[in-house]
Amino acid sequence: MFKKILIANRGEIALRIIRTCREMGIKSVAVYSKADEESLHVRFADEAVCIGPAASNLSYLKMSNIIAAAEITNADAIHPGYGFLSENAKFSKICHEHGIKFIGASPEMIERMGDKASAKATMKAAGVPTVPGSDGIIEDFKQCEKLAEEVGYPVMLKATAGGGGKGMRAVWKKEDLKKAWDSARQEAAASFGNDGMYMEKLIEEPRHIEIQIVGDSTGKACHLSERDCSVQRRHQKLTEETPSPFMTKKLRTDMGNAAVKAAEYIKYEGAGTIEFLVDKHRNFYFMEMNTRIQVEHPITEQVIDYDLIREQILVAAGIPISGKNYTPQLHSIECRINAEDPYNDFRPSPGKITVLHAPGGHGVRLDTHVYAGYTIVPYYDSMIAKLITTAQTREEAISKMKRALDEFVIEGIKTTIPFHRQLMDDPDYVAGNYTTAFMNDFKMNEPEEE
Repeated sequence: MFKKILIANRGEIALRIIRTCREMGIKSVAVYSKADEESLHVRFADEAVCIGPAASNLSYLKMSNIIAAAEITNADAIHPGYGFLSENAKFSKICHEHGIKFIGASPEMIERMGDKASAKATMKAAGVPTVPGSDGIIEDFKQCEKLAEEVGYPVMLKATAGGGGKGMRAVWKKEDLKKAWDSARQEAAASFGNDGMYMEKLIEEPRHIEIQIVGDSTGKACHLSERDCSVQRRHQKLTEETPSPFMTKKLRTDMGNAAVKAAEYIKYEGAGTIEFLVDKHRNFYFMEMNTRIQVEHPITEQVIDYDLIREQILVAAGIPISGKNYTPQLHSIECRINAEDPYNDFRPSPGKITVLHAPGGHGVRLDTHVYAGYTIVPYYDSMIAKLITTAQTREEAISKMKRALDEFVIEGIKTTIPFHRQLMDDPDYVAGNYTTAFMNDFKMNEPEEE
């Protein structure tokens, strides 16, 4: 077992990993930028090393600084959390070259599954359902036009190196294809330095449902059931739940089996997520694989009583998994609390938190790194907390979430708490009747006067 783990991340996920390390008797090392000196992950780690100025490219993305921090503290493993370097094949390789265990996927696995076109080809070979579309990168617009006719409109153009909705264009008719092709390639080149595009059939009324998997060094894998992540804004998840209100016993079995088949086909080691699009007829198609821990992992932990970070560490240390597939016995919902103004097009709201009262009570979990007096800096992702409620039924979990949101007080900055409170009363959400297009028609009520 590892003696000391360096956490190459910040904020709530860094604090989350530190907690499990402490419970396992493993020393933890926090790294931080100068802007994050007052963050709780710095305070609660056994050691902390400053790795650079506020800009992430000079700190949290600066591989040489992170490796140097691991070496001077004698860390024998690095946990990358999510975001930053968690799916960076080069960083995984550098860790290996320096004799430091990367608690995540191998460089080869990251490369294989990180490129969307090669991931799709791999899943097709594994016998996992994939969305009809191009086999690999489209060579030119002429091929793009021909493919669109074969697949049938509507189609979706996607950047092969994409993420966060960048380089994606929905095309409903032939006349719009050229404009979409040009603008998607331009955006992809500017965002990722790679304008490679592929095409898929546009799935109508899709739900975004992912299956959590864990694989070990023996090639064995299991699944930990699903999470419904369909409530999104600009391809960024806002809230997640498990089990999905759209799920049936047969669909869970089929999707779970497909996810395990995918993981075992590629001999995946570690925690990962197979993401699917599910259409209104409950046909499901592979979308992508995330070779890291997910932001929304707590809801899975809550419904099956399972510490995913602990399992990641055990697998990285060479300990085999049980191989058991799980079915959720409870219902859990997560609301991502961002420092954004939901009444002003979710504009970021950095600043100092003057008052903070955290909700509590049975079935309420709060993952956060902020406190009263903490300053939200403008350099990083705006998520400041994850509020999770768990209950016997979906109705109870929603009621619990309403109560917890009412208790959750953050002053000094704007947050998305009012959005989530309104969401919990939305008739379509309450009925479980939502798709990835849910936010297109969602309108915030007028803010209450202070």
